[in-house]
Amino acid sequence: MAMIDYEGLGNCDSKKIRIVFMGTPSFAVPILEGLIHNYQVVMVVCQPDKKKDRKGKIVIPDTKRVALEHGIEVFQPVRLRADYQKILDLNPDMIVTCAYGQMIPDEILSYPKYGCINVHGSLLPKLRGGAPIHWAIINGCKETGMTIMKMSSKMDAGDIIHQRSLEIGEDEILDSLYQRMSILGRDLLLETIPSILDGTAKYFPQDEESVTFGFNITREDEKICFEKTGMEIFNLVRGLNSVPGAYCFLDGKRMKIYEVKIVSGNQFSRGKLGEIVAVDKDGMIVCCADGFIKVLDIAMEGKRRCKVLDYFHGINSKCLIGKVLE
Repeated sequence: MAMIDYEGLGNCDSKKIRIVFMGTPSFAVPILEGLIHNYQVVMVVCQPDKKKDRKGKIVIPDTKRVALEHGIEVFQPVRLRADYQKILDLNPDMIVTCAYGQMIPDEILSYPKYGCINVHGSLLPKLRGGAPIHWAIINGCKETGMTIMKMSSKMDAGDIIHQRSLEIGEDEILDSLYQRMSILGRDLLLETIPSILDGTAKYFPQDEESVTFGFNITREDEKICFEKTGMEIFNLVRGLNSVPGAYCFLDGKRMKIYEVKIVSGNQFSRGKLGEIVAVDKDGMIVCCADGFIKVLDIAMEGKRRCKVLDYFHGINSKCLIGKVLE
């Protein structure tokens, strides 16, 4: 990751403020690094290490890597509700969470002098849950944003302290929005903390009638349904690009699809939903509910990701015509 210039991001750089940070994925890294630069981060709490990858290596959380680089204690409870005393023993002034991955017990929420603050990837009360950035794109939203909120025992339901919106590009994919929102979350948090410390922060209850949800993505959510419109498929594909990736099946083998575009006009003969009706120099033309999409970027089961054009080099592309993606 490139070096980040934090100059001027925080209005308060007191190293006397003891913060426990709770977060796991790469999305939380800029937020953690911003806190380390401005405050005294005494512990990083994250999910346990994952099992070995294909090369036989244990995969550690991105936030753990950053913590170890800075000599900060790391705590990885399997079940936080049953194992949290280490956090309280550090007597933190504030706890900051971002994409941690477990519910926080009331014993932790009520402990710090300045409270438990969450950095959430949506404009609450919209898209409460673990995958708000994915769903903002999948749902075709034109705008999303970051929220700094006081945590409560109910998921993402605490009072809002600060929010900032962010426009979603028409063709923007998950990876791009993920990175931009992470930086926005860092900046917004560092702008907000001083007001919490000096008592000038204002807290606004969420409108429960406006609540929507962005729950964690399931395997079923990832599957492309060709009964949907081209725009719905386009949004699904870019909302899952690159991880976990949208998928369908071709000849019984899983095919992940990372890029499609909507094909306008009536130059192609109508076929079954999901049927490949044509192949040109850079993609497969596939029937959907209201027309056609062109599939441009794929990864066949057990193979590396590649452009459809490169995939064609190893097969007779004409053999694909008439086959149905399911």
